[in-house]
Amino acid sequence: MNRSKVVAIVTGALSLLLAIGYLLLVQLLDFRGEMLPAPIGLMSGFHF
Repeated sequence: MNRSKVVAIVTGALSLLLAIGYLLLVQLLDFRGEMLPAPIGLMSGFHF
């Protein structure tokens, strides 16, 4: 195999690994449930 084919295969495999990792991370974060805002009492220290 020539070098360009090897580079294409390696970058394709890396792209697939990153995509699968991203999907797993999104599923893990989604599995945690509904996101609730912080209680107002905890935000009293911040002044905008």
